[in-house]
Amino acid sequence: MLKYILKRLLMMIPVLLGVTIIIFLITRVLSPDPAPVVLGEHATMEQMATWRQDNGLSDPIWLQYVNFIGGALHGDLGKSYYSKAPVVREIGARFPATIELAICAILVASVLGVTLGRVAAVRKNKLVDHASMLFALIGVSMPIFWSGILLILLFAGILHWLPSGGRAAPMLQPSGGTGLFILDTIVQGNWRALGDVLLHLILPTVALALYSMAIITRMTRSSMVNSLNEDFVRTARAKGLSRRVVNGKHALRTAMLPVTTVIGLQLGSLLGGAILTETVFAWPGIGKYTVECVLKSDFPVIQGVVLLIAVIFVAINLIVDIIYAFLDPRIKYGSLDEG
Repeated sequence: MLKYILKRLLMMIPVLLGVTIIIFLITRVLSPDPAPVVLGEHATMEQMATWRQDNGLSDPIWLQYVNFIGGALHGDLGKSYYSKAPVVREIGARFPATIELAICAILVASVLGVTLGRVAAVRKNKLVDHASMLFALIGVSMPIFWSGILLILLFAGILHWLPSGGRAAPMLQPSGGTGLFILDTIVQGNWRALGDVLLHLILPTVALALYSMAIITRMTRSSMVNSLNEDFVRTARAKGLSRRVVNGKHALRTAMLPVTTVIGLQLGSLLGGAILTETVFAWPGIGKYTVECVLKSDFPVIQGVVLLIAVIFVAINLIVDIIYAFLDPRIKYGSLDEG
Protein backbone atom coordinates (compact mmCIF):
# COMPACT_ATOMS: atom_id res chain seq x y z
CA MET A 1 0.00 0.00 0.00
CA LEU A 2 2.75 2.47 0.99
CA LYS A 3 4.64 1.79 -2.23
CA TYR A 4 1.51 2.42 -4.27
CA ILE A 5 0.81 5.70 -2.47
CA LEU A 6 4.36 6.92 -3.10
CA LYS A 7 4.03 5.99 -6.77
CA ARG A 8 0.79 7.95 -7.07
CA LEU A 9 2.35 10.95 -5.33
CA LEU A 10 5.16 10.94 -7.89
CA MET A 11 2.58 10.76 -10.69
CA MET A 12 1.05 13.99 -9.36
CA ILE A 13 4.14 15.95 -10.43
CA PRO A 14 3.72 15.74 -14.24
CA VAL A 15 -0.05 16.25 -13.91
CA LEU A 16 0.37 19.46 -11.92
CA LEU A 17 3.14 20.66 -14.23
CA GLY A 18 0.85 20.13 -17.21
CA VAL A 19 -1.90 22.11 -15.52
CA THR A 20 0.44 25.01 -14.75
CA ILE A 21 1.71 25.09 -18.35
CA ILE A 22 -1.82 25.17 -19.79
CA ILE A 23 -3.16 27.87 -17.47
CA PHE A 24 0.05 29.90 -17.83
CA LEU A 25 -0.19 29.87 -21.61
CA ILE A 26 -3.88 30.80 -21.49
CA THR A 27 -3.33 33.76 -19.19
CA ARG A 28 -0.09 34.96 -20.77
CA VAL A 29 -0.42 34.16 -24.49
CA LEU A 30 -4.10 33.82 -25.39
CA SER A 31 -5.56 36.42 -23.02
CA PRO A 32 -5.56 40.16 -23.70
CA ASP A 33 -3.02 42.49 -22.15
CA PRO A 34 -4.08 43.08 -18.52
CA ALA A 35 -2.41 46.49 -18.27
CA PRO A 36 -5.27 48.51 -19.85
CA VAL A 37 -7.83 46.57 -17.79
CA VAL A 38 -6.01 47.13 -14.50
CA LEU A 39 -4.91 50.74 -15.09
CA GLY A 40 -7.98 51.90 -16.97
CA GLU A 41 -8.53 53.26 -20.44
CA HIS A 42 -6.98 56.65 -19.61
CA ALA A 43 -3.55 55.19 -18.72
CA THR A 44 -0.66 56.31 -20.92
CA MET A 45 1.68 53.98 -22.79
CA GLU A 46 4.48 54.86 -20.36
CA GLN A 47 2.34 53.98 -17.36
CA MET A 48 1.35 50.64 -18.87
CA ALA A 49 4.98 49.84 -19.76
CA THR A 50 6.06 50.63 -16.21
CA TRP A 51 3.25 48.50 -14.77
CA ARG A 52 4.23 45.53 -16.96
CA GLN A 53 7.84 45.91 -15.87
CA ASP A 54 6.88 46.03 -12.19
CA ASN A 55 4.74 42.89 -12.51
CA GLY A 56 7.27 40.89 -14.53
CA LEU A 57 5.19 40.85 -17.71
CA SER A 58 8.02 42.32 -19.77
CA ASP A 59 10.21 39.26 -19.21
CA PRO A 60 10.33 36.42 -21.75
CA ILE A 61 7.46 33.97 -21.38
CA TRP A 62 9.74 31.12 -20.33
CA LEU A 63 11.30 33.25 -17.59
CA GLN A 64 7.85 34.24 -16.31
CA TYR A 65 6.90 30.56 -16.09
CA VAL A 66 10.13 29.62 -14.30
CA ASN A 67 9.59 32.42 -11.79
CA PHE A 68 5.99 31.27 -11.26
CA ILE A 69 7.02 27.63 -10.64
CA GLY A 70 9.88 28.69 -8.39
CA GLY A 71 7.56 30.82 -6.32
CA ALA A 72 4.87 28.12 -6.18
CA LEU A 73 7.37 25.59 -4.81
CA HIS A 74 8.05 28.00 -1.96
CA GLY A 75 4.37 28.73 -1.35
CA ASP A 76 4.44 32.07 -3.18
CA LEU A 77 1.84 32.36 -5.95
CA GLY A 78 2.48 36.05 -6.57
CA LYS A 79 0.37 39.07 -5.67
CA SER A 80 -3.01 40.25 -6.84
CA TYR A 81 -2.89 43.03 -9.41
CA TYR A 82 -5.56 44.94 -7.50
CA SER A 83 -5.21 44.34 -3.77
CA LYS A 84 -1.42 43.87 -3.93
CA ALA A 85 -1.90 41.16 -1.31
CA PRO A 86 -0.31 37.69 -1.72
CA VAL A 87 -2.50 35.33 -3.71
CA VAL A 88 -2.16 32.67 -1.00
CA ARG A 89 -3.68 35.08 1.51
CA GLU A 90 -6.50 36.08 -0.84
CA ILE A 91 -7.43 32.47 -1.56
CA GLY A 92 -7.02 31.44 2.08
CA ALA A 93 -9.44 34.15 3.19
CA ARG A 94 -12.19 32.81 0.91
CA PHE A 95 -11.51 29.08 0.76
CA PRO A 96 -13.16 28.24 4.12
CA ALA A 97 -16.47 29.54 2.79
CA THR A 98 -16.21 27.19 -0.19
CA ILE A 99 -15.12 24.28 2.02
CA GLU A 100 -18.11 24.74 4.31
CA LEU A 101 -20.59 24.95 1.45
CA ALA A 102 -19.03 22.04 -0.47
CA ILE A 103 -18.94 19.71 2.54
CA CYS A 104 -22.57 20.44 3.42
CA ALA A 105 -23.61 19.91 -0.20
CA ILE A 106 -21.71 16.64 -0.66
CA LEU A 107 -23.08 15.27 2.63
CA VAL A 108 -26.64 16.04 1.59
CA ALA A 109 -26.05 14.70 -1.92
CA SER A 110 -24.35 11.51 -0.70
CA VAL A 111 -26.87 10.60 2.00
CA LEU A 112 -29.94 11.26 -0.12
CA GLY A 113 -28.39 9.98 -3.36
CA VAL A 114 -27.24 6.65 -1.91
CA THR A 115 -30.56 6.20 -0.07
CA LEU A 116 -32.69 6.93 -3.14
CA GLY A 117 -30.48 4.80 -5.38
CA ARG A 118 -30.59 1.87 -2.98
CA VAL A 119 -34.36 2.01 -2.62
CA ALA A 120 -34.79 2.33 -6.39
CA ALA A 121 -32.59 -0.72 -7.00
CA VAL A 122 -34.30 -2.88 -4.38
CA ARG A 123 -37.70 -1.95 -5.79
CA LYS A 124 -36.73 -2.03 -9.43
CA ASN A 125 -39.45 -1.09 -11.93
CA LYS A 126 -41.78 -0.10 -9.08
CA LEU A 127 -43.28 3.35 -8.51
CA VAL A 128 -40.46 4.32 -6.14
CA ASP A 129 -37.88 3.40 -8.79
CA HIS A 130 -39.54 5.50 -11.48
CA ALA A 131 -40.00 8.45 -9.11
CA SER A 132 -36.34 8.33 -8.05
CA MET A 133 -35.11 8.23 -11.63
CA LEU A 134 -37.42 11.09 -12.60
CA PHE A 135 -36.04 13.13 -9.72
CA ALA A 136 -32.47 12.29 -10.78
CA LEU A 137 -33.24 13.28 -14.38
CA ILE A 138 -34.58 16.64 -13.23
CA GLY A 139 -31.52 17.20 -11.04
CA VAL A 140 -29.10 16.47 -13.88
CA SER A 141 -31.03 18.49 -16.46
CA MET A 142 -31.72 21.64 -14.45
CA PRO A 143 -28.86 24.18 -14.52
CA ILE A 144 -27.52 25.09 -11.08
CA PHE A 145 -28.04 28.80 -11.55
CA TRP A 146 -31.68 28.22 -12.57
CA SER A 147 -32.47 25.99 -9.59
CA GLY A 148 -30.79 28.55 -7.34
CA ILE A 149 -32.91 31.38 -8.72
CA LEU A 150 -36.10 29.31 -8.29
CA LEU A 151 -35.19 28.49 -4.70
CA ILE A 152 -34.53 32.15 -3.92
CA LEU A 153 -37.79 33.19 -5.60
CA LEU A 154 -39.86 30.65 -3.67
CA PHE A 155 -38.31 30.48 -0.20
CA ALA A 156 -36.88 34.01 0.07
CA GLY A 157 -39.08 36.08 -2.22
CA ILE A 158 -42.53 34.54 -1.82
CA LEU A 159 -42.52 32.61 1.47
CA HIS A 160 -39.85 34.72 3.25
CA TRP A 161 -38.66 31.65 5.12
CA LEU A 162 -34.96 31.78 4.29
CA PRO A 163 -32.34 34.45 3.48
CA SER A 164 -31.49 34.89 -0.18
CA GLY A 165 -27.72 35.16 0.07
CA GLY A 166 -24.58 35.66 2.13
CA ARG A 167 -23.14 33.49 4.90
CA ALA A 168 -24.69 35.20 7.92
CA ALA A 169 -26.27 38.42 9.08
CA PRO A 170 -23.58 41.14 9.43
CA MET A 171 -24.10 41.47 13.19
CA LEU A 172 -23.93 37.71 13.78
CA GLN A 173 -20.84 36.78 11.76
CA PRO A 174 -18.26 35.09 14.03
CA SER A 175 -14.94 36.90 14.24
CA GLY A 176 -11.61 35.14 14.08
CA GLY A 177 -11.41 31.37 14.26
CA THR A 178 -11.07 29.04 11.30
CA GLY A 179 -13.35 30.85 8.85
CA LEU A 180 -15.73 27.88 9.01
CA PHE A 181 -18.74 29.62 10.50
CA ILE A 182 -20.45 26.45 11.75
CA LEU A 183 -17.36 25.34 13.64
CA ASP A 184 -16.54 28.82 14.90
CA THR A 185 -20.02 29.48 16.29
CA ILE A 186 -20.05 26.09 18.05
CA VAL A 187 -16.63 26.69 19.59
CA GLN A 188 -17.68 30.17 20.72
CA GLY A 189 -20.99 28.88 22.03
CA ASN A 190 -22.91 31.46 20.00
CA TRP A 191 -26.03 29.43 19.30
CA ARG A 192 -28.00 32.34 17.87
CA ALA A 193 -25.28 32.91 15.28
CA LEU A 194 -25.16 29.16 14.56
CA GLY A 195 -28.86 29.13 13.76
CA ASP A 196 -28.45 32.11 11.45
CA VAL A 197 -25.48 30.48 9.69
CA LEU A 198 -27.45 27.27 9.14
CA LEU A 199 -30.38 29.22 7.71
CA HIS A 200 -28.06 30.95 5.22
CA LEU A 201 -26.59 27.57 4.25
CA ILE A 202 -29.86 25.84 3.36
CA LEU A 203 -30.61 27.34 -0.07
CA PRO A 204 -27.08 27.28 -1.55
CA THR A 205 -26.53 23.79 -0.16
CA VAL A 206 -29.70 22.45 -1.76
CA ALA A 207 -28.99 24.18 -5.08
CA LEU A 208 -25.44 22.87 -5.16
CA ALA A 209 -26.36 19.35 -4.00
CA LEU A 210 -29.11 18.73 -6.57
CA TYR A 211 -26.80 17.93 -9.48
CA SER A 212 -24.42 15.77 -7.42
CA MET A 213 -27.33 13.99 -5.73
CA ALA A 214 -28.84 13.12 -9.11
CA ILE A 215 -25.58 11.63 -10.37
CA ILE A 216 -25.01 9.67 -7.14
CA THR A 217 -28.59 8.36 -7.22
CA ARG A 218 -28.27 7.05 -10.76
CA MET A 219 -24.85 5.52 -10.13
CA THR A 220 -25.97 3.87 -6.88
CA ARG A 221 -29.05 2.37 -8.52
CA SER A 222 -27.11 1.02 -11.48
CA SER A 223 -24.34 -0.44 -9.33
CA MET A 224 -26.77 -1.84 -6.78
CA VAL A 225 -28.84 -3.57 -9.47
CA ASN A 226 -25.68 -5.30 -10.73
CA SER A 227 -24.67 -6.31 -7.20
CA LEU A 228 -28.07 -7.83 -6.45
CA ASN A 229 -27.61 -10.17 -9.43
CA GLU A 230 -24.17 -11.40 -8.31
CA ASP A 231 -23.59 -14.97 -7.12
CA PHE A 232 -22.44 -13.95 -3.62
CA VAL A 233 -25.77 -12.17 -3.05
CA ARG A 234 -27.72 -15.25 -4.09
CA THR A 235 -25.52 -17.32 -1.79
CA ALA A 236 -26.22 -14.99 1.12
CA ARG A 237 -29.94 -15.30 0.47
CA ALA A 238 -29.65 -19.09 0.31
CA LYS A 239 -28.01 -19.07 3.75
CA GLY A 240 -31.20 -17.57 5.14
CA LEU A 241 -29.89 -14.09 5.82
CA SER A 242 -32.52 -11.39 6.05
CA ARG A 243 -33.18 -9.15 3.09
CA ARG A 244 -32.02 -6.15 5.10
CA VAL A 245 -28.63 -7.76 5.81
CA VAL A 246 -28.17 -8.96 2.24
CA ASN A 247 -29.08 -5.65 0.65
CA GLY A 248 -27.45 -3.39 3.19
CA LYS A 249 -24.28 -5.27 4.08
CA HIS A 250 -23.35 -7.43 1.11
CA ALA A 251 -24.83 -5.85 -2.01
CA LEU A 252 -24.48 -2.20 -1.00
CA ARG A 253 -20.85 -2.53 0.05
CA THR A 254 -19.83 -3.83 -3.37
CA ALA A 255 -22.06 -1.30 -5.11
CA MET A 256 -20.30 1.54 -3.30
CA LEU A 257 -17.07 1.05 -5.28
CA PRO A 258 -18.06 3.10 -8.35
CA VAL A 259 -20.23 5.35 -6.17
CA THR A 260 -17.17 6.27 -4.11
CA THR A 261 -15.42 7.46 -7.25
CA VAL A 262 -18.40 9.61 -8.20
CA ILE A 263 -18.62 11.11 -4.72
CA GLY A 264 -14.92 11.87 -4.72
CA LEU A 265 -15.01 13.57 -8.11
CA GLN A 266 -18.11 15.55 -7.13
CA LEU A 267 -16.42 16.72 -3.94
CA GLY A 268 -13.42 17.82 -5.97
CA SER A 269 -15.66 19.82 -8.26
CA LEU A 270 -17.45 21.47 -5.35
CA LEU A 271 -14.25 22.31 -3.51
CA GLY A 272 -12.79 23.67 -6.73
CA GLY A 273 -15.36 26.38 -6.56
CA ALA A 274 -19.08 26.23 -7.13
CA ILE A 275 -18.92 29.25 -9.37
CA LEU A 276 -22.56 29.51 -10.36
CA THR A 277 -23.95 28.76 -6.92
CA GLU A 278 -21.62 31.18 -5.16
CA THR A 279 -22.43 33.89 -7.68
CA VAL A 280 -26.22 33.44 -7.44
CA PHE A 281 -26.23 33.38 -3.63
CA ALA A 282 -23.49 36.02 -3.16
CA TRP A 283 -21.47 33.40 -1.30
CA PRO A 284 -17.98 34.81 -0.60
CA GLY A 285 -15.99 31.74 -1.68
CA ILE A 286 -13.27 31.16 -4.25
CA GLY A 287 -15.80 30.45 -7.01
CA LYS A 288 -17.33 33.92 -6.85
CA TYR A 289 -13.90 35.45 -6.36
CA THR A 290 -12.55 33.66 -9.44
CA VAL A 291 -15.32 35.11 -11.60
CA GLU A 292 -14.44 38.59 -10.38
CA CYS A 293 -10.74 38.01 -11.10
CA VAL A 294 -11.42 36.70 -14.61
CA LEU A 295 -13.43 39.82 -15.42
CA LYS A 296 -10.59 41.96 -14.06
CA SER A 297 -7.77 39.93 -15.69
CA ASP A 298 -6.16 39.29 -12.31
CA PHE A 299 -3.90 36.54 -13.68
CA PRO A 300 -1.94 35.62 -10.51
CA VAL A 301 -5.16 34.84 -8.65
CA ILE A 302 -6.57 32.83 -11.56
CA GLN A 303 -3.37 30.77 -11.77
CA GLY A 304 -3.42 30.16 -8.03
CA VAL A 305 -7.04 29.03 -7.98
CA VAL A 306 -6.58 26.67 -10.93
CA LEU A 307 -3.49 25.16 -9.31
CA LEU A 308 -5.42 24.66 -6.07
CA ILE A 309 -8.27 22.94 -7.94
CA ALA A 310 -5.79 20.62 -9.67
CA VAL A 311 -4.17 19.68 -6.37
CA ILE A 312 -7.59 18.98 -4.84
CA PHE A 313 -8.66 16.73 -7.72
CA VAL A 314 -5.43 14.72 -7.70
CA ALA A 315 -5.45 14.34 -3.92
CA ILE A 316 -9.09 13.22 -3.85
CA ASN A 317 -8.43 10.64 -6.59
CA LEU A 318 -5.61 9.23 -4.46
CA ILE A 319 -7.85 9.09 -1.38
CA VAL A 320 -10.61 7.36 -3.36
CA ASP A 321 -8.15 4.70 -4.57
CA ILE A 322 -7.09 4.04 -0.98
CA ILE A 323 -10.71 3.75 0.18
CA TYR A 324 -11.22 1.13 -2.53
CA ALA A 325 -8.97 -1.25 -0.61
CA PHE A 326 -11.22 -1.08 2.45
CA LEU A 327 -14.43 -1.49 0.47
CA ASP A 328 -13.21 -4.40 -1.66
CA PRO A 329 -10.52 -6.70 -0.18
CA ARG A 330 -10.07 -8.27 -3.63
CA ILE A 331 -8.09 -5.20 -4.72
CA LYS A 332 -4.38 -5.77 -4.22
CA TYR A 333 -2.20 -2.71 -4.61
CA GLY A 334 0.97 -4.75 -4.47
CA SER A 335 0.14 -6.30 -7.86
CA LEU A 336 -0.38 -2.84 -9.29
CA ASP A 337 3.07 -1.81 -8.11
CA GLU A 338 4.65 -4.84 -9.67
CA GLY A 339 2.79 -4.21 -12.95
